[in-house]
Amino acid sequence: MRASVWWLVPFAALASGYEVKTPPLDTPWTTKVGTDPWPEYPRPQLQRSRWQSLNGIWQWGEGESAEGYPAGEDVLVPSCIESALSGVMVNAQNSWFTRQFKVDKDLLKGKNDKIFINFEAVDYQATVYVNDKLAGEHTGGYWRFSLDITDLLNDGTNTLRVDVFDPTDAEGYNIPIGKQTLQPSHIFYTPCSGIWQSVWLESVPAQHITQLDVAADMHGQVNVTVTTSSKDSKDDVHVTVTDKKGAPVGSGRGKANQPFDFAVHSPKLWSPDSPNLYDLTVTVGDDKVKSYTGFRTIETGEIDGIKRPLINGEFFFQFGTLDQGFWPDGIYTPPNQEAMVYDLKQLKDLGFNMLRKHIKVEPDLFYRACDELGLLLIQDMPSMPANRLPNAEQQKEWERQLDILIEQHRNYPSIYTWIIYNEGWAQLRDGGVYPEEYLTPRVKHLDPTRLVDSISGWHDHGFGDWHDNHHYANPQCGTPFYSTASTPYDPSRIAIQGEFGGIGQNVSAEHLWKVQAAIDTINQTYEIDETIEAWNYRGHVLLSELLDQVEKYACSAAIWTQTTDVEGEVNGLLTYDRRILRPDVDQWKKDIQALKDAAKARGGEK
Repeated sequence: MRASVWWLVPFAALASGYEVKTPPLDTPWTTKVGTDPWPEYPRPQLQRSRWQSLNGIWQWGEGESAEGYPAGEDVLVPSCIESALSGVMVNAQNSWFTRQFKVDKDLLKGKNDKIFINFEAVDYQATVYVNDKLAGEHTGGYWRFSLDITDLLNDGTNTLRVDVFDPTDAEGYNIPIGKQTLQPSHIFYTPCSGIWQSVWLESVPAQHITQLDVAADMHGQVNVTVTTSSKDSKDDVHVTVTDKKGAPVGSGRGKANQPFDFAVHSPKLWSPDSPNLYDLTVTVGDDKVKSYTGFRTIETGEIDGIKRPLINGEFFFQFGTLDQGFWPDGIYTPPNQEAMVYDLKQLKDLGFNMLRKHIKVEPDLFYRACDELGLLLIQDMPSMPANRLPNAEQQKEWERQLDILIEQHRNYPSIYTWIIYNEGWAQLRDGGVYPEEYLTPRVKHLDPTRLVDSISGWHDHGFGDWHDNHHYANPQCGTPFYSTASTPYDPSRIAIQGEFGGIGQNVSAEHLWKVQAAIDTINQTYEIDETIEAWNYRGHVLLSELLDQVEKYACSAAIWTQTTDVEGEVNGLLTYDRRILRPDVDQWKKDIQALKDAAKARGGEK
């Protein structure tokens, strides 16, 4: 089934046959995307020198692809096909993508090297063909995957086809989906289908590194596991650590596919105030990759009888925003890296030191930007649809993908907490059996270096490191008062206000998502303030109330809703088009600093 998304008026012609459609709202970057999008190396934690981007203009059509090189409509890859940037701006459950390519000579230098094709994310199921031969299949709309296509390649021109199946809202399917829906309404938004992150080729030795896991702590201890294409290999591994000036500060040796440790003497630690990073060079046989790490330790501890989150042995107030990661022109895909980082810099400049990535997973370059800027990250697992419960098979598949979330993102220093469930969405809780009871230790086993927020908001059953309250508009963080469906503060865990604020202000029609159904839901916002002055006044009142809870009770962290407006929501610090910043900057900086000062006065170290 194919459905039109809004209207299809050309916004700007950028290449023969390809046009950016007119979105209901654009951004300053909409016309800057061009036909060579996202040229940056996609995987900063596992970087090699010989690679080739396949991003650009592909052919697209609905249904399953025909053999050969079928003709279709021009489409931009990466993009969501529902987005204006895609050039097609429709939704389709089944669709196909194709392009032709020649392998760059630089990738063919090694005599025994292999050529892999890498997909950073395809929503939801992908079947990949090279020269009409099946290269492989993948399920899961948020995860990267790689396929060895060496034996499928021709000497000259090659044809790549990708069939995509996306069962968003389809009967009988219950998949990780976050806030995507075919029927957007207020807090649920336009879906994303197709190849929405980068596609690229890479040349690797026959025996090569497939996964690099690094955990570096505040004492300079570095734990490394280098997984290779031959899982039985015990080849020698050499790791060199260098500072940003290129000076070596430490090194270690071990065996492939086995964890090993070494120490770096007195490293500069990573924290939001000092996001120090060190470069890594990892060598196994003929394979050499570049990566990086940050030295920091995440743990819980008691300070004056209150459970606190500790970063490098220190408690400081962690204040961030609910970050949805949607764009009016790209939906799930930011227009470019500059746009993506713009949001993060706005938060950092206001004094925020954290954000909650809300039931979405971003490109790897997003996490690198947080590492570099010094923004702590609470990372949600994308939920299944909020309005239905999974059967046993669907639950098992969702748990498999939860494992992938951890495995693909545990190297990023900025991530310090994993969230399993949000507000009971698709959370099994009947019959006294709660999946978070076994999923919490499962996540801890996969990543013992971080905290786990088992239940964000509602239907908490006492598991995990955090006690997470949701309440709008005012906070109830670590206090002796609460509202259902949140539960009374549990002093055996850390108190966080997982969501609050959410106050809205309709700047003007110019900055609205111009879809009538979305406009009609604006009045569902938790609170509407008629002027920007009133909005800032109310923000100050709510932050002052949070300050009281930091000073008098057990509040350790809080999440303000939200970074930007999204479609029918007008409660962002930024409008959806990123053109208007609502906060009175001086006022918000003072209010945020007051939260940090109050936490410091309660005792900064255990």
